[in-house]
Amino acid sequence: MKDATTVTDGIPAQPGPSEPQTGPRGDGAEVIPGAGPVVGPGERATVRLRDGGPEEEPPRYAPEWLQLREVADAAARAQDLLDPLRIRQADLPAREGGAEGLVVHDLGCGTGSMGRWLAPRLDGPQHWVLHDRDPYLLHFAAVASPRAAADGSRVTVETRRGDVARLTPDALTGASLVTASALLDVLTREEIGTLATACVGAGCPALLTLTVAGRVELTPADPLDAEITEAFNAHQRRTGLLGPDAVTVACEAFSERGATVRVHPSPWRLGPESAQLTAQWLRGWVGAAVEQRPGLREPAERYLRERLAACEAGELNVVVHHSDLLALPRPAGGTS
Repeated sequence: MKDATTVTDGIPAQPGPSEPQTGPRGDGAEVIPGAGPVVGPGERATVRLRDGGPEEEPPRYAPEWLQLREVADAAARAQDLLDPLRIRQADLPAREGGAEGLVVHDLGCGTGSMGRWLAPRLDGPQHWVLHDRDPYLLHFAAVASPRAAADGSRVTVETRRGDVARLTPDALTGASLVTASALLDVLTREEIGTLATACVGAGCPALLTLTVAGRVELTPADPLDAEITEAFNAHQRRTGLLGPDAVTVACEAFSERGATVRVHPSPWRLGPESAQLTAQWLRGWVGAAVEQRPGLREPAERYLRERLAACEAGELNVVVHHSDLLALPRPAGGTS
């Protein structure tokens, strides 16, 4: 998100194509830029919602990575959170003019996968406002956006590129819903508070999906699994970012402001059919752990080689735990 900074799976950006990622890869293969959890030197991913950011700042995520993970994201998102969202939307008074229907702000839209997943699952006309810092991703998202809602109603889109850290209720005037994927874990406590204040102040629900939970299960197990996981989680918490603590902090922030909050697990389940995604995720996951704890380099190189070999042979299964959060504030000017 996250124009918003695009984030993926709590996985901050990697160096661009001209700056190959350092750290173990296991097989010498290049990592898709933006596919792994390594932040560039001095970088901190953040979300912004106002124009004014540095125009020269490079894109953080490669569309190849966002496309690679889209199927896993779609399968993981918590369908159980949609019914309370539908009930809330059905209870809202008709918007003046009525033609626009739901107005959805997608923060850090990337290639638009959230819209492709959610728009066909909601009834009624929808207008999606897609926020991202990368004009290429915004173009991709607009071109590939869905055109029809669940009941066949029209879906329209607009794109907004800009700087996103001062989100206010005014920025969400007229919004029916805020959505984002893999956003919360790359925010600070202050930024999550700002997001919650804006949504609650506008009476706007927020569906915030695929936040890392800090737990990974690999089958078969390896003695180094726990140490890599611990180092990765420490990497996620660098420079004040919340990483796997983000959902807890977000629940507190929205609840303290009077919203009703629901959380549901949304794990990636990666098997032999997801070998390409698993391999890219492994390289970034281990690379972040080694960056955080350089003493892991030698055992991590062995570990990654063996894990990639098992992945290629169809013998590795991975569960990457995430959580989805739905916050339902009281409607602006009304009652819950």
